[in-house]
Amino acid sequence: MSVPANTTTMAVTLPADVLHQYYRFSLYNSPFVAHREGRAIDLYPAGETVPSPVAGEVLEVKRVRAPPKPYAADHDVLVLVDTGDAVARLLHVDPVVAAGDRVAVGDDLGETIRAGFFAPWVPDHLHLEFRDPGANLYRADGSMVLDVGVTVEGVAWDGTGTVVETGETWARLDAPAHPAPGERFVGLVNGENENGSGGVVDGGLPHYDAGGLLGGTADLVSVAGTRVGTAAGRTVAWDDIRVLANGRPVTGLALFCARDQSGVKIVGENVSLAVGESVTVRVERQDSP
Repeated sequence: MSVPANTTTMAVTLPADVLHQYYRFSLYNSPFVAHREGRAIDLYPAGETVPSPVAGEVLEVKRVRAPPKPYAADHDVLVLVDTGDAVARLLHVDPVVAAGDRVAVGDDLGETIRAGFFAPWVPDHLHLEFRDPGANLYRADGSMVLDVGVTVEGVAWDGTGTVVETGETWARLDAPAHPAPGERFVGLVNGENENGSGGVVDGGLPHYDAGGLLGGTADLVSVAGTRVGTAAGRTVAWDDIRVLANGRPVTGLALFCARDQSGVKIVGENVSLAVGESVTVRVERQDSP
C-alpha cells in the first residue's frame, strides 16, 4: 500500500484487496472528529478476529479510557503501526501484537473490543486512520484524508422494504438489494442523480453531524425521494430533517458500503420493528410548511 508522506491534504488510498477483507466499510458513519472529511474509516470484519489492513512495525500499544456505557467496555486500545511513510492509528481491537512486532496485511490483530465509543446500534469494527510521522499521534484530529481503491456501485431505493434482521436498537431492511453479493461494494445511490454520477451516500442520517458522498459530483443529496443535504466536495451537510419508519420517528438511517449484504439500516432507541414486517421510510424536511 502506497502512503503519501508529510501532508494532510493528500489522500491515503486503501487498495481493493485490503477492503475486501471486510464485509462493510464507512468513512462517515461516526460522530467522532477523526471521521470529518473522511479522514478515518471503519472496517467491519466478518468474525471476532480482525485482519490487519496495514503492514509495518508496531510502535506502541496503549490502553485508553472509553466513555461508560452499560453495553460496552470502559476501555479501548490504541495500536500505532509505522507503515513506512505514515503511522496508522487503529482502535477497537484487543491486540495480540506488541511494540516491536511486524505485521503484514491480513495478519490477525486480535479480537474486537466493543468500547464505550460505540452507539448501541453499531456493530464491532476496526477504526483506521493515518498520521504524518511528525504529527501528534495521540490527539483526536490531524489525520490524512482517506480514499478507497474500489468503485462503489450505487443502488436505488424508494424508501420501502421488509425487515430481515433486527437488534434492540436497529432493524435492517432487504432493500435496496445487493445486485452481486460478494463481488463488489455497493451503497445507497444519491437520488438526485441515479445514473451513477450522483455518488453513494455514506453516514448517519441525520444523527451524526455530517455525511459523505462517495464517487459523486453532485451538489445536492437526496434519499427516499427527499433532499437531505448539500455536498461540498465529498462531505455532506445534512439539512434539518427527521426520519420516520411506518409513521414513527426514529433516530435515523445508518448508511455504509457493503460487500455482501446491503439494505438500509434503521437505528434508534425507539426502533420496534419485527423480522418480516413491511416498512415505509419517509424523510421529512423540517423547513416544509
